[in-house]
Amino acid sequence: MKAVVLAGGYATRMWPITKHRPKMFLPIGDSTVVDRIFEALEADDRIDEVYVSTNERFAADFEAHLEESTFEKPQLSIEETTEEDDKFGVVGALAQLIDRENVDDDLLIIAGDNLISFDVAAFLDYFEERAAPTLAAYDVGSREKAKSYGLVELEDDRVVDFQEKPDEPNSTLVSIACYAFPAESLSLLSTYLEDGNNPDEPGWFVQWLQNREPTYAYTFEGAWFDIGTPESYLDAVAWHLDGESLVAESATVENASIGDNVHVMDNVTLENTTLDHAVIFPEATVRNADIRRSIIDEGTHLDDLDLAGALIGAHTTIKNGS
Repeated sequence: MKAVVLAGGYATRMWPITKHRPKMFLPIGDSTVVDRIFEALEADDRIDEVYVSTNERFAADFEAHLEESTFEKPQLSIEETTEEDDKFGVVGALAQLIDRENVDDDLLIIAGDNLISFDVAAFLDYFEERAAPTLAAYDVGSREKAKSYGLVELEDDRVVDFQEKPDEPNSTLVSIACYAFPAESLSLLSTYLEDGNNPDEPGWFVQWLQNREPTYAYTFEGAWFDIGTPESYLDAVAWHLDGESLVAESATVENASIGDNVHVMDNVTLENTTLDHAVIFPEATVRNADIRRSIIDEGTHLDDLDLAGALIGAHTTIKNGS
Protein backbone atom coordinates (compact mmCIF):
# COMPACT_ATOMS: atom_id res chain seq x y z
CA MET A 1 0.00 0.00 0.00
CA LYS A 2 1.10 3.55 -0.74
CA ALA A 3 0.15 6.72 1.11
CA VAL A 4 -0.14 10.34 0.03
CA VAL A 5 0.09 13.20 2.51
CA LEU A 6 -1.52 16.28 1.00
CA ALA A 7 0.68 19.27 1.83
CA GLY A 8 0.28 21.58 -1.13
CA GLY A 9 -1.87 24.33 0.36
CA TYR A 10 -0.74 27.93 0.90
CA ALA A 11 -2.82 28.52 4.06
CA THR A 12 -3.63 32.12 3.16
CA ARG A 13 -6.16 32.36 6.00
CA MET A 14 -3.26 32.06 8.46
CA TRP A 15 -0.94 34.64 6.93
CA PRO A 16 1.47 36.07 8.00
CA ILE A 17 2.21 33.04 10.23
CA THR A 18 2.13 30.63 7.27
CA LYS A 19 3.31 32.96 4.51
CA HIS A 20 6.85 31.59 4.69
CA ARG A 21 6.30 28.21 6.37
CA PRO A 22 3.96 25.31 5.57
CA LYS A 23 1.11 25.19 8.08
CA MET A 24 1.89 21.48 8.48
CA PHE A 25 5.04 22.54 10.38
CA LEU A 26 3.07 24.39 13.04
CA PRO A 27 3.96 22.89 16.42
CA ILE A 28 1.55 20.80 18.44
CA GLY A 29 3.39 20.36 21.71
CA ASP A 30 6.86 18.95 21.02
CA SER A 31 5.85 17.64 17.59
CA THR A 32 4.29 19.21 14.49
CA VAL A 33 0.99 18.68 12.71
CA VAL A 34 2.51 16.67 9.86
CA ASP A 35 4.98 14.71 12.01
CA ARG A 36 2.07 13.22 13.94
CA ILE A 37 0.82 11.84 10.62
CA PHE A 38 4.27 10.67 9.49
CA GLU A 39 4.70 8.82 12.78
CA ALA A 40 1.45 6.90 12.29
CA LEU A 41 2.34 6.00 8.69
CA GLU A 42 5.88 4.99 9.65
CA ALA A 43 4.51 2.55 12.23
CA ASP A 44 2.17 0.69 9.86
CA ASP A 45 3.95 -2.11 7.99
CA ARG A 46 1.27 -2.22 5.30
CA ILE A 47 2.49 1.14 3.98
CA ASP A 48 5.79 0.90 2.13
CA GLU A 49 6.01 4.38 0.60
CA VAL A 50 4.67 7.78 1.61
CA TYR A 51 4.46 10.54 -1.00
CA VAL A 52 4.40 14.06 0.38
CA SER A 53 2.52 16.13 -2.19
CA THR A 54 3.64 19.74 -1.86
CA ASN A 55 4.26 22.74 -4.09
CA GLU A 56 7.45 24.21 -5.50
CA ARG A 57 7.45 27.10 -3.04
CA PHE A 58 7.67 24.83 0.01
CA ALA A 59 9.61 21.95 -1.55
CA ALA A 60 12.94 23.01 -0.02
CA ASP A 61 11.32 23.36 3.42
CA PHE A 62 9.94 19.84 3.27
CA GLU A 63 13.21 18.45 1.93
CA ALA A 64 15.13 19.96 4.85
CA HIS A 65 12.47 18.84 7.33
CA LEU A 66 12.59 15.23 6.13
CA GLU A 67 16.40 15.15 6.07
CA GLU A 68 16.46 16.19 9.73
CA SER A 69 13.80 13.67 10.74
CA THR A 70 14.12 9.96 11.54
CA PHE A 71 11.30 8.97 9.17
CA GLU A 72 12.31 6.60 6.38
CA LYS A 73 9.15 6.33 4.27
CA PRO A 74 8.27 9.91 3.24
CA GLN A 75 9.51 11.23 -0.11
CA LEU A 76 8.59 14.42 -1.90
CA SER A 77 6.37 14.59 -4.95
CA ILE A 78 6.30 18.16 -6.20
CA GLU A 79 3.35 19.99 -7.74
CA GLU A 80 4.52 22.53 -10.31
CA THR A 81 2.89 25.48 -8.56
CA THR A 82 4.22 28.44 -6.59
CA GLU A 83 1.05 30.48 -5.96
CA GLU A 84 -2.50 29.78 -4.81
CA ASP A 85 -3.94 30.69 -8.24
CA ASP A 86 -1.73 28.07 -9.93
CA LYS A 87 -3.15 25.12 -8.00
CA PHE A 88 -4.57 22.16 -9.89
CA GLY A 89 -7.12 21.41 -7.19
CA VAL A 90 -6.76 18.46 -4.82
CA VAL A 91 -8.28 15.91 -7.19
CA GLY A 92 -6.23 17.20 -10.11
CA ALA A 93 -3.03 17.09 -8.06
CA LEU A 94 -3.80 13.55 -6.90
CA ALA A 95 -4.37 12.33 -10.45
CA GLN A 96 -1.08 13.91 -11.51
CA LEU A 97 0.78 12.32 -8.59
CA ILE A 98 -0.62 8.87 -9.35
CA ASP A 99 0.57 9.24 -12.94
CA ARG A 100 3.91 10.84 -11.99
CA GLU A 101 4.80 8.19 -9.41
CA ASN A 102 3.24 5.24 -11.29
CA VAL A 103 1.09 4.30 -8.31
CA ASP A 104 -0.76 1.03 -8.89
CA ASP A 105 -1.32 -0.16 -5.30
CA ASP A 106 -4.05 0.48 -2.78
CA LEU A 107 -3.74 4.11 -1.73
CA LEU A 108 -4.26 5.98 1.54
CA ILE A 109 -4.74 9.74 1.19
CA ILE A 110 -4.64 12.01 4.21
CA ALA A 111 -4.50 15.79 4.50
CA GLY A 112 -1.30 16.98 6.14
CA ASP A 113 -3.19 19.59 8.16
CA ASN A 114 -5.43 17.01 9.86
CA LEU A 115 -5.02 16.47 13.58
CA ILE A 116 -6.92 13.29 14.35
CA SER A 117 -7.42 11.22 17.46
CA PHE A 118 -8.17 7.90 15.78
CA ASP A 119 -5.56 5.27 14.99
CA VAL A 120 -4.73 5.27 11.26
CA ALA A 121 -4.11 1.52 11.54
CA ALA A 122 -7.73 1.03 12.65
CA PHE A 123 -8.92 3.02 9.63
CA LEU A 124 -6.87 0.78 7.32
CA ASP A 125 -8.23 -2.35 9.03
CA TYR A 126 -11.73 -1.11 8.27
CA PHE A 127 -10.79 -0.34 4.66
CA GLU A 128 -9.32 -3.82 4.14
CA GLU A 129 -12.46 -5.45 5.55
CA ARG A 130 -14.64 -3.55 3.06
CA ALA A 131 -12.22 -3.81 0.10
CA ALA A 132 -13.86 -0.69 -1.31
CA PRO A 133 -13.35 3.10 -1.33
CA THR A 134 -13.48 4.33 2.26
CA LEU A 135 -13.48 7.74 3.91
CA ALA A 136 -13.19 8.86 7.54
CA ALA A 137 -16.17 10.76 8.92
CA TYR A 138 -16.63 12.82 12.07
CA ASP A 139 -19.62 14.45 13.74
CA VAL A 140 -18.74 18.13 14.13
CA GLY A 141 -21.81 18.65 16.31
CA SER A 142 -22.89 21.89 14.63
CA ARG A 143 -24.82 22.47 11.43
CA GLU A 144 -23.05 25.81 11.05
CA LYS A 145 -19.65 24.07 11.09
CA ALA A 146 -20.95 21.39 8.75
CA LYS A 147 -21.49 24.03 6.04
CA SER A 148 -17.70 24.18 5.57
CA TYR A 149 -17.21 20.49 4.83
CA GLY A 150 -18.45 17.56 2.79
CA LEU A 151 -21.60 16.18 4.40
CA VAL A 152 -21.94 12.38 4.55
CA GLU A 153 -25.22 10.44 4.68
CA LEU A 154 -24.93 6.76 5.61
CA GLU A 155 -26.93 3.55 5.60
CA ASP A 156 -25.15 0.77 7.50
CA ASP A 157 -21.80 2.55 7.05
CA ARG A 158 -22.27 2.82 3.29
CA VAL A 159 -22.26 6.32 1.80
CA VAL A 160 -25.62 6.90 0.12
CA ASP A 161 -25.31 10.66 -0.33
CA PHE A 162 -22.54 13.23 -0.18
CA GLN A 163 -22.95 17.00 -0.34
CA GLU A 164 -19.93 19.29 -0.63
CA LYS A 165 -20.29 22.38 1.62
CA PRO A 166 -24.11 22.47 1.64
CA ASP A 167 -25.92 25.72 2.47
CA GLU A 168 -28.44 23.84 4.61
CA PRO A 169 -26.87 20.69 6.11
CA ASN A 170 -29.33 17.99 7.13
CA SER A 171 -26.85 16.45 9.56
CA THR A 172 -23.47 17.15 11.17
CA LEU A 173 -21.47 14.13 9.94
CA VAL A 174 -18.65 15.29 7.66
CA SER A 175 -15.77 13.86 5.69
CA ILE A 176 -12.35 14.77 7.12
CA ALA A 177 -9.99 14.42 4.11
CA CYS A 178 -8.79 10.91 4.95
CA TYR A 179 -9.50 8.38 2.20
CA ALA A 180 -8.45 4.91 1.12
CA PHE A 181 -8.92 3.52 -2.39
CA PRO A 182 -8.32 0.05 -3.81
CA ALA A 183 -5.85 0.00 -6.67
CA GLU A 184 -8.59 -0.76 -9.18
CA SER A 185 -10.46 2.43 -8.24
CA LEU A 186 -7.58 4.83 -8.92
CA SER A 187 -8.25 5.07 -12.65
CA LEU A 188 -11.62 6.61 -11.80
CA LEU A 189 -9.83 9.84 -10.80
CA SER A 190 -8.79 10.35 -14.43
CA THR A 191 -12.24 9.39 -15.67
CA TYR A 192 -13.79 11.91 -13.28
CA LEU A 193 -11.50 14.72 -14.50
CA GLU A 194 -11.84 13.82 -18.19
CA ASP A 195 -15.60 14.18 -17.80
CA GLY A 196 -15.07 17.83 -16.81
CA ASN A 197 -15.91 17.47 -13.11
CA ASN A 198 -14.71 19.80 -10.34
CA PRO A 199 -10.97 19.24 -9.65
CA ASP A 200 -10.82 21.27 -6.44
CA GLU A 201 -12.30 19.31 -3.52
CA PRO A 202 -12.09 15.53 -2.96
CA GLY A 203 -15.70 15.67 -1.78
CA TRP A 204 -16.93 16.29 -5.31
CA PHE A 205 -15.13 13.13 -6.42
CA VAL A 206 -16.65 11.14 -3.52
CA GLN A 207 -20.11 12.45 -4.45
CA TRP A 208 -19.55 11.25 -8.03
CA LEU A 209 -17.94 7.97 -6.93
CA GLN A 210 -20.60 6.78 -4.46
CA ASN A 211 -23.14 6.74 -7.27
CA ARG A 212 -20.93 4.34 -9.24
CA GLU A 213 -19.58 1.84 -6.72
CA PRO A 214 -20.00 1.02 -3.01
CA THR A 215 -18.23 3.60 -0.83
CA TYR A 216 -17.98 3.32 2.95
CA ALA A 217 -17.36 5.60 5.92
CA TYR A 218 -15.26 4.90 9.00
CA THR A 219 -16.79 7.01 11.77
CA PHE A 220 -14.91 7.91 14.92
CA GLU A 221 -15.30 9.87 18.12
CA GLY A 222 -12.74 11.88 20.05
CA ALA A 223 -11.02 14.85 18.46
CA TRP A 224 -10.44 16.19 14.97
CA PHE A 225 -9.05 19.54 13.91
CA ASP A 226 -8.80 20.88 10.38
CA ILE A 227 -5.95 23.29 10.92
CA GLY A 228 -6.73 25.96 8.37
CA THR A 229 -7.47 28.98 10.52
CA PRO A 230 -5.80 30.59 13.56
CA GLU A 231 -8.81 29.59 15.67
CA SER A 232 -8.62 25.92 14.69
CA TYR A 233 -4.86 25.85 15.30
CA LEU A 234 -5.22 27.36 18.78
CA ASP A 235 -8.03 24.90 19.51
CA ALA A 236 -5.76 22.02 18.46
CA VAL A 237 -2.98 23.29 20.73
CA ALA A 238 -5.48 23.60 23.58
CA TRP A 239 -6.69 20.02 23.00
CA HIS A 240 -3.12 18.73 23.15
CA LEU A 241 -2.10 20.78 26.21
CA ASP A 242 -5.41 20.04 27.96
CA GLY A 243 -5.29 23.17 30.11
CA GLU A 244 -1.57 22.96 30.84
CA SER A 245 1.21 25.20 29.54
CA LEU A 246 4.44 24.28 27.76
CA VAL A 247 7.37 26.64 28.34
CA ALA A 248 10.82 25.95 26.88
CA GLU A 249 13.66 25.71 29.40
CA SER A 250 15.57 28.36 27.46
CA ALA A 251 12.76 30.92 27.83
CA THR A 252 13.29 33.88 30.18
CA VAL A 253 10.20 34.49 32.30
CA GLU A 254 10.14 37.45 34.68
CA ASN A 255 7.00 38.53 36.50
CA ALA A 256 4.80 36.84 33.90
CA SER A 257 1.48 35.07 34.35
CA ILE A 258 1.10 32.07 32.06
CA GLY A 259 -2.47 30.81 31.87
CA ASP A 260 -4.11 27.83 30.20
CA ASN A 261 -3.05 26.30 26.88
CA VAL A 262 0.04 28.43 26.31
CA HIS A 263 3.08 27.26 24.32
CA VAL A 264 6.23 29.35 24.75
CA MET A 265 9.15 28.23 22.57
CA ASP A 266 12.95 28.49 22.72
CA ASN A 267 14.69 31.69 23.77
CA VAL A 268 11.51 33.69 24.28
CA THR A 269 11.65 36.60 26.74
CA LEU A 270 8.55 37.42 28.78
CA GLU A 271 8.48 40.33 31.21
CA ASN A 272 5.49 41.76 33.10
CA THR A 273 3.18 39.90 30.74
CA THR A 274 0.00 37.83 30.93
CA LEU A 275 -0.61 35.02 28.44
CA ASP A 276 -3.67 32.86 27.88
CA HIS A 277 -4.41 30.48 24.97
CA ALA A 278 -1.39 31.70 23.00
CA VAL A 279 1.55 30.40 21.00
CA ILE A 280 4.83 32.33 21.14
CA PHE A 281 7.48 31.29 18.60
CA PRO A 282 11.26 31.27 19.25
CA GLU A 283 13.30 34.41 19.91
CA ALA A 284 10.23 36.59 20.53
CA THR A 285 10.28 39.27 23.25
CA VAL A 286 7.05 40.33 24.95
CA ARG A 287 7.06 43.01 27.66
CA ASN A 288 4.26 44.75 29.57
CA ALA A 289 1.57 42.98 27.56
CA ASP A 290 -1.68 41.06 27.86
CA ILE A 291 -1.92 38.43 25.10
CA ARG A 292 -5.03 36.25 24.59
CA ARG A 293 -5.90 33.76 21.83
CA SER A 294 -3.03 35.02 19.70
CA ILE A 295 -0.09 33.68 17.72
CA ILE A 296 3.19 35.60 17.91
CA ASP A 297 5.81 34.60 15.35
CA GLU A 298 9.57 34.30 15.80
CA GLY A 299 11.88 37.23 16.47
CA THR A 300 9.00 39.58 17.26
CA HIS A 301 9.27 42.41 19.81
CA LEU A 302 6.07 43.56 21.51
CA ASP A 303 5.87 46.17 24.26
CA ASP A 304 2.96 47.64 26.22
CA LEU A 305 0.15 45.98 24.24
CA ASP A 306 -3.23 44.41 24.89
CA LEU A 307 -3.92 41.84 22.15
CA ALA A 308 -6.76 39.39 21.59
CA GLY A 309 -7.17 37.25 18.48
CA ALA A 310 -3.96 38.64 16.95
CA LEU A 311 -1.58 37.20 14.37
CA ILE A 312 1.82 38.91 14.51
CA GLY A 313 4.29 38.11 11.75
CA ALA A 314 7.94 37.26 12.19
CA HIS A 315 10.52 39.92 13.13
CA THR A 316 7.88 42.57 13.80
CA THR A 317 8.38 45.33 16.36
CA ILE A 318 5.26 46.92 17.88
CA LYS A 319 5.18 49.31 20.80
CA ASN A 320 2.10 51.06 22.15
CA GLY A 321 1.75 54.30 20.28
CA SER A 322 4.04 53.27 17.42
